[in-house]
Amino acid sequence: MKLFKSKFVSAFLILAVVFFSSGLFVNHAYAASITTFSDTLSNENASAVSNHDISFVTPTGVASGQTIILTFDNSTSINASLDFSDIDVLDNGTNVTLAASPTGATWGAVRTSATVITLTNGTTAVTAGHTIRIKIGTNATNQSTGVRQITNGPAGTTTLAISGTFTDTGTLAMAIISNDVVTVTATVAPTISFALSSNAISFGTLTSANGKWADSSTGQTAIAGNLPTAAHTMTVSTNASSGYVVSELGTTLASGANTIAAATISADSDGTPNSAQFATSFSTSGSSTINTSYARSSNSSWSYANSASVPVVIVTSPAAPVSSEVITASYLANISGSTPAGSYTTGVTYIATATF
Repeated sequence: MKLFKSKFVSAFLILAVVFFSSGLFVNHAYAASITTFSDTLSNENASAVSNHDISFVTPTGVASGQTIILTFDNSTSINASLDFSDIDVLDNGTNVTLAASPTGATWGAVRTSATVITLTNGTTAVTAGHTIRIKIGTNATNQSTGVRQITNGPAGTTTLAISGTFTDTGTLAMAIISNDVVTVTATVAPTISFALSSNAISFGTLTSANGKWADSSTGQTAIAGNLPTAAHTMTVSTNASSGYVVSELGTTLASGANTIAAATISADSDGTPNSAQFATSFSTSGSSTINTSYARSSNSSWSYANSASVPVVIVTSPAAPVSSEVITASYLANISGSTPAGSYTTGVTYIATATF
């Protein structure tokens, strides 16, 4: 009897060794937890449509033909028409090709239900430890740009679970809120600045032989000849939506009761020598428009408002804010041989007006 038991035990041990060495026992794969799992939504508002950017590391990898199943909780709704064209899948940063069903190296991607998307690997295995990224919605741009998105549920916490025959699993939570937008307000005050480069200019001594142009050089006689001199500049800037205008206001040169007539000169660059004349002209390198009666184009357009009460517009800007524009002013004077002697002067007022 003891001999029989001993032989039976020996036979059992031999049989067990044979089973193990022959691989007759079935090896089971056990699920591993995915790591670095995230899902970034483009919109976390309740009931809003949103893109999803899902990323995780698979510790086991994805073999040929295995599935990855994305399951959202019941508060989420996947567009009924969503298909592989609305999805991108990347294996360690490299896009894989998707279709409605797997074939060759192409993965299959399909909306299984209102809360489930199923991805099926083709023939190319994903290596263990790789990062899988899944983009769903209009952020999917690999084969085509996605047009369908996923609708969020009510405010609260929603979940996404990863499962499938690739055996790795994981679940994350996402916050859905009633309003994910912070409204930021600010006020920009209306502004306009206006500056003159000089407040004192002089013709020096006028003669009937030729016209003269005023300049702002202290103690220097004004220059005679056919080249108009820039007497001073005006700089304007404003954030007014309709831009600005600059107007001129003032009487002509006078010495007591004697005056030098305000003139409109449209032909001669230096006016008409031996004829009493006073006029102004303007130019700009910016985008504003000079009144045609005052535009120094080919040295030909000179005028003067000659009014102490009615401003005349000399510059008009485009209907838009102006960061900075420089306007150049020139002044022309002629006298006749009979112009009374005296010290002639006037004050020319410039007014910048913005339209907001």
